[in-house]
Amino acid sequence: MADHVLQVGAPDPERRTSPILDGYEERSLDLDIEAGACYFNDSDYPIGTYVLSGSELLRCEERGVWVRKGEMRPSGAKE
Repeated sequence: MADHVLQVGAPDPERRTSPILDGYEERSLDLDIEAGACYFNDSDYPIGTYVLSGSELLRCEERGVWVRKGEMRPSGAKE
């Protein structure tokens, strides 16, 4: 993963955003999704891309769904 992860903000319900699943969630076979990319607020991202939504780290995975991978502190944040 690159040192810099794109901050995409919060999902806008008025714009196209692929489903966001928890990392441990089963990916249901009846899920009606089959895409070669993920969408976040109308922007498309290739499979394997990591983005930040706030402090939440998301990864675009097969079938075009986002999977939560944990949290990241924004760069420059003080402890």
